[in-house]
Amino acid sequence: MHPLDSIKCFLLDMDGTFYLGDRIIDGSLSFIERVKETGRDFLFLTNNSSHNALFYVERLKRMGLSVGREKILTSGEATAQKLLELYPAKRVFVLGNEFLQAELKESGIVIDQNNPDIVVIGYDTTLDYAKMTAVCDFVRQGLPYIATHPDFNCPTETGFAPDIGAIIAFIRASTGREPDLIVGKPYSGIVEAALKRTGLKLNELAMVGDRLYTDIETGNRNGMLSILVMSGETTPEMLAASQTKPGLTFDRLCCMNEYLH
Repeated sequence: MHPLDSIKCFLLDMDGTFYLGDRIIDGSLSFIERVKETGRDFLFLTNNSSHNALFYVERLKRMGLSVGREKILTSGEATAQKLLELYPAKRVFVLGNEFLQAELKESGIVIDQNNPDIVVIGYDTTLDYAKMTAVCDFVRQGLPYIATHPDFNCPTETGFAPDIGAIIAFIRASTGREPDLIVGKPYSGIVEAALKRTGLKLNELAMVGDRLYTDIETGNRNGMLSILVMSGETTPEMLAASQTKPGLTFDRLCCMNEYLH
């Protein structure tokens, strides 16, 4: 048996895996068609908390793929589930843009930027010095401190943009604290949300992505097949030097097509 034979659903990273910036990666649509043809399923799993599920539905539609929002699971949505589980009815300070705030509010989270009980940080594309000061003040006070994901960089068509890992770094430099909980890949919070969404078991899922320290670590840590695609952040040199090794490696998504039966 090939390792892909037992996979019923592919958990697909987005940035650097399915598309890069506003450009779809060659072969991505044919991979989705092959997944459907062979009776399998897919769920987009993105750490990017600067946008909500509906944003990604529209982005994918412009690229030629029409899906419902149930096919998108963001780290913001998974974070909302964790907040409701661990801190019900608590007020939350959000370091994030309007998409993350809307996603949390939709889940029933009470946002309070002035007198919170908890701090949540996301990939904030509207970050300014006032926000930097406010979040450090609250973290320094000892409030529970949760990050949606750990990514250092967000891939773009021109290179990389600093992601939440850089935000965590400046908060650490100012306050001396690390997040009490990180929800997104490679941590278990987003995997728990994916299991709930799909109704499948870990050995029936494959985590597919372009980053070793998030996507591949997600599969390796949580008992799933990990599949690296070389269409985004990871270079051959990075893969050779890393202790994190994928179960399978392909140039891009469509290179799996011939193995799906």
